[in-house]
Amino acid sequence: MQVSMREFKTHLSQYVVQAQAGQLIELTSHRKVVARIVGVPPTGNSEVSRLLAAGVASWQGGKPAGASLALQAGGKLMSALVQEDRG
Repeated sequence: MQVSMREFKTHLSQYVVQAQAGQLIELTSHRKVVARIVGVPPTGNSEVSRLLAAGVASWQGGKPAGASLALQAGGKLMSALVQEDRG
């Protein structure tokens, strides 16, 4: 698909999504192709993907159980800890 630079800039996010889906985008300037945009397929953690595909693990898109983090009041400020660490 050939797209002018102006059109590409105006609808950048749409063309990036199309490129990631496998569409080859050719950018034109004065009706001449000056660049090609090729999407990079998303990569995930292959081991996690393998476990999900095998049915050994499951995920509904939320945070893993037990991953809640509770901060306690009354501790040292982060800035104080950084200054101590720097010496």
